[in-house]
Amino acid sequence: MGRLGVKTDYEELRNAQILENKARLASLGLQKTVAELRSIRSKPQSEKRKYNKVDYFSTPLRRSSRLKSNSSELNSYGTAPLAKRKLGLFDEGDDEDDIEKRPANAPLLRVKYGSMLRLTPEALARRCTSKDRGTLYDPYLGICCHFCRQKKLCGEEDCKRCGDSDMDQPCLGKTDCSICHSSQGVLCRGCLKVRYGEEMEDVRANKEWICPHCTEEKGINPYWICNSSLCLKKRKMAPTGIAIFKAREMGYKSVAHLLMDQLQGAVKG
Repeated sequence: MGRLGVKTDYEELRNAQILENKARLASLGLQKTVAELRSIRSKPQSEKRKYNKVDYFSTPLRRSSRLKSNSSELNSYGTAPLAKRKLGLFDEGDDEDDIEKRPANAPLLRVKYGSMLRLTPEALARRCTSKDRGTLYDPYLGICCHFCRQKKLCGEEDCKRCGDSDMDQPCLGKTDCSICHSSQGVLCRGCLKVRYGEEMEDVRANKEWICPHCTEEKGINPYWICNSSLCLKKRKMAPTGIAIFKAREMGYKSVAHLLMDQLQGAVKG
């Protein structure tokens, strides 16, 4: 009985403390907050948010700040360009059939609202410091190489197109294919030698020169392929990167000759 009495006293004390704690919570307003949270939790989940389709054609187009500030930027001509140059074979309103067909290393460049500007003496001096791929980059006058895709002015001293801005003259530092006359046949001196084993002087002397891309397409040289990254990706092949060192260590004239031997061995093997 004594133990039961002790237990009863403990329970009474415990119940008294519970009532005291409830009263304290009620005075602080915590029970109301807990009830609200439980009600929010018990509510069903709201429907998924609906996204309104945006009409992007009705919104104004964004333009790069670099393109907007072209009029205030200085270039290799020593002064700001008078107007944006338009590259192409014909202007708006011209008949395409009336435009003279030009080789790829002498594309037609029209200058609107201004005259063609000359290179500064400093730019001319930097232009001829390297003949391989050229030193001076020019996004307007430069002709893009099919392999390295660098729009640089060539470093040939006698090139009137890159040196004198004569658009009626071909670039001496870029090739032109006698078959396609397209950008695929435009190669700079460095890429022509390292990637395909040919010299620019020999190409200039040969009026019937055929670019590596057309040589592959026409099947003129078996197992020969154009090893530019663009053409290799079309063949589902990985770009070769800097493979000239490996080719020369193995005794090959260029990267194209190395690939040709590897393809021939893979087909026969």
